[in-house]
Amino acid sequence: MQFDLVKHPGGVFSPANDTDFERLQRFKTGETYTAEIKLTRNPSFHRKVMAFFGFCFDHWCADNSGYECSDEFTQKEEFRKNLTILAGYFDVVTTIRGETKVRAKSLSFANMKQDEFERCYSALINAAIKHVFAGTKDPNILNRLYAFF
Repeated sequence: MQFDLVKHPGGVFSPANDTDFERLQRFKTGETYTAEIKLTRNPSFHRKVMAFFGFCFDHWCADNSGYECSDEFTQKEEFRKNLTILAGYFDVVTTIRGETKVRAKSLSFANMKQDEFERCYSALINAAIKHVFAGTKDPNILNRLYAFF
């Protein structure tokens, strides 16, 4: 299981977002766990990208995702992957049955350098404008959207 954490003074780590906070509730307080810690790319920029995904998902609405029976985490992950594919960041794979499918590229630091991540973010914004916010006239939504530019 992978979580995004933020280090605070005194060596304390805390979840970087609400989704990870909820997932960490499964662990018992006082127990010992083993973790591998990796430094992510520009953390504030990464948080901005994740906030953008959240904003887009909230606007798109879970009811439109096609995964209404799935938990919220699964719905958000599927939405993130679909938007990443629409932005042009995907790999083409062949399944064991010989079917061709596209899979979203991983946005993790290990798989994508900072400059490519920045280009991907720009493409994500363009894809969201075209596919998620098309026809939106609400000035509040548009102002929030422009804040991510």
